[in-house]
Amino acid sequence: MQKKLNDYGIRVNHHPADIPAAAWDALLSVQDCPSPFMQHAYLSAMHDSGSAITSTGWTARFFSLWHHDQLVAACPLYLKKHSYGEYVFDWAWANAYNQHGLNYYPKALIAVPFTPVPGSRLLADSDEHRDMLLQAVLSWCAEEELSSLHLLFGSSKDMAACERAGLLQRQTVQFHWQNLGWSDFDGFLGSLNQEKRKKIRQERRKVSEAGVVFRHSHGAAINEADWRFFYECYERTYLEHGNAPYLTPDFFHRMRTDMSQNWLLFIAERNGEPIASSLIGIHGLGSAHAVAYGRYWGALERVDCLHFEACYYQPLQWCIANGVQRFEGGAQGEHKMARALMPVSTHSSHWLADERFSKAVEEFLNREGRGMDNYLEHLDERNPFKRSA
Repeated sequence: MQKKLNDYGIRVNHHPADIPAAAWDALLSVQDCPSPFMQHAYLSAMHDSGSAITSTGWTARFFSLWHHDQLVAACPLYLKKHSYGEYVFDWAWANAYNQHGLNYYPKALIAVPFTPVPGSRLLADSDEHRDMLLQAVLSWCAEEELSSLHLLFGSSKDMAACERAGLLQRQTVQFHWQNLGWSDFDGFLGSLNQEKRKKIRQERRKVSEAGVVFRHSHGAAINEADWRFFYECYERTYLEHGNAPYLTPDFFHRMRTDMSQNWLLFIAERNGEPIASSLIGIHGLGSAHAVAYGRYWGALERVDCLHFEACYYQPLQWCIANGVQRFEGGAQGEHKMARALMPVSTHSSHWLADERFSKAVEEFLNREGRGMDNYLEHLDERNPFKRSA
């Protein structure tokens, strides 16, 4: 679908391939918070692998704004028939709609499927074009008679555009580690208070004494056998919790062939056999703003504290050695503070078509926001670092 707005055209496509990859990625590269998870190849892999498609509850509508033949703004949008795989919870809102005999689903979502990583969502070369893109999306949602639109884990510029458009604002919390310039892991440990430092050393010792050793590979050095073993671990984790994994083997095959430079794999071995793995996303390696993202893990054997070693200590040690400035630990998890991942605010924006529900949700978000501020103050009191004299 295409609509003309003076010298501009809005296109709504069903597949990322309908938008040139080079143009999309060039736009992404100039955003305030780019990430590999908004790359054309990543979103295409979600679609082409059968991971985020209509049959799994994700019906794609890729919006793009064109000035003559120039791509000036774009975003991924999904029509959702459920709220799984989002990590910003709106089940109570859906239940309230249902209790009043109204349909909450399908709803519209501007987000990266199954990927709670903060970053730019409304890709644009200017604030003006970002606003135009968002207005086009809102108009389309109203025309389609959708209950709501939700933009999840957006950047500062995304949130500013949403606020200008009158969307409701929501704050949640994640836990991120910042590299303060330590020369090695021992230097990092030395910055923690005695209790946390002792705990980490004890946890690492348990893994070592169990005979577990680690190896890691980055990019093209991750071979096909290691990718297969990783998926076995990843799948096992989901099945143990009674669920099928969100992402298919073909998705990770596409990551290996199309985005290998964005992945770092740790494999734990005991007696020469692999027993666990963790997969870390990488952005901007070698730059002053390199970021690592804790993404997936799984184990075939039980070893005390193995999760902490595979998902935090090995990646943090690698980040320090390779000059990575930030490690994002993913959604939820206060336990991450004991590993020096500190709370940071993440943001989402919400539009609800029904004014009555919009007002009720606004009042809820105001109360939730005050509670979140108190929660952050409480977390700050549990800071694991040494206190200044």
